[in-house]
Amino acid sequence: MNKPGQIRVIVLALIRDGDRIFVSEGYDPTKQSTFYRALGGGVEFGETSRVALEREFQEEIQADLTNIRYLNCIENLFTFDGKQGHEIIQLYECDFADSKFYQIESITFSETPERKHRALWIDISKFKSGELRLVPEVFFDYL
Repeated sequence: MNKPGQIRVIVLALIRDGDRIFVSEGYDPTKQSTFYRALGGGVEFGETSRVALEREFQEEIQADLTNIRYLNCIENLFTFDGKQGHEIIQLYECDFADSKFYQIESITFSETPERKHRALWIDISKFKSGELRLVPEVFFDYL
């Protein structure tokens, strides 16, 4: 989450396997709702979004990426836990270099020692039907 009044630059990866997409699961305590979004993280000062993408996947799930293709830049205005957020998303499409990541159901990872998250494969039809919530909604343009 970005600091109040600041725009955060992040990088996210759309990784597909047939009709499935690899996403991170999140929970908004104010809305009491679960949501999903592509995995990635913040771009640090002095690094390109592509380098940030590869770094984030190494840090979070120790995964190498291949076939990395830039898709688009997306501006995302949202509310999380009752606070306004503003992100500039550099969106890439890519694949896992190691096929073992296509065999797993989910991975638990930590951004910080006290914040655990889960990344998992979910069938795209669950998002399109509204059964599960994919954010930001503009991601549907790339599925």
